[in-house]
Amino acid sequence: MSSEPSKSPPKSVTARALAVLAAFDVEHPLLTLSQLARRSGLPVATVYRLAGELEDGGFLDRNSSGRYGLGVRLWEMGVLTPIHGRLRETALPFLLNLQYDCRETVQLAVCDGAAAIYIEKLTSELSVPVESRIGARIPLHATGIGKALLAFRPEAFTEAILAMPLKRFSPETITDRRVLTRQLAQIRQQGYAQSHQEYHLGSTSIAAPVLVGGTVKAAIGIVSYALREDLDQFAPVLLHAAEGLAKRLAETEGTAYPSLSGLDQE
Repeated sequence: MSSEPSKSPPKSVTARALAVLAAFDVEHPLLTLSQLARRSGLPVATVYRLAGELEDGGFLDRNSSGRYGLGVRLWEMGVLTPIHGRLRETALPFLLNLQYDCRETVQLAVCDGAAAIYIEKLTSELSVPVESRIGARIPLHATGIGKALLAFRPEAFTEAILAMPLKRFSPETITDRRVLTRQLAQIRQQGYAQSHQEYHLGSTSIAAPVLVGGTVKAAIGIVSYALREDLDQFAPVLLHAAEGLAKRLAETEGTAYPSLSGLDQE
């Protein structure tokens, strides 16, 4: 996120409060009052007032040095979202079993606009790039899990993505639309996607879509940062995990928290 002020400062109180909260990102988890003002594009006096109110409500937290960070109230609200309470919690048993089988990093992602976003990951003993953190946005065309999502989206969506400039992240990134189109057709045929150093040099991955009623709800991926050439051996267990999660999501349709019992969820 840019540290420059926005060109059109938000006018309503709600928009201004949201601009303050949106000033934080993974590279800027803690901000001084002046940094908050600069990144939100708001006057310092306005930010001072809003930050105080947000702190009182638990939406912001201020440490001993006077720097602000996001508060616990936002976390409490975040876990109420369908992605956390329904998809993520339902997926965890399948992800755990999959990682037990492969001993590699296992990830769960959903499509959000023109990108994929990680909503869960179980890491191996090796360190992983910051781009693979939960909440990170990754390209659809240059990752295994992104291509698994892209291949099974509606044709109009896929065509719109392919019409955009395809950014090159490494020498292996596929930026030729015709090549990528053929690869997506192959993914639909075999049921899973592969990526070889297309996003990060040294990383390989395979990923499968989670299809509920023919609609892709998410994708599960296995990623190795040791340049493994044999991830295909885990395709059967990967597909089994994706199919199991899809079945469970279909069975619990309309239930906000499938992992909880004795809770009125209507």
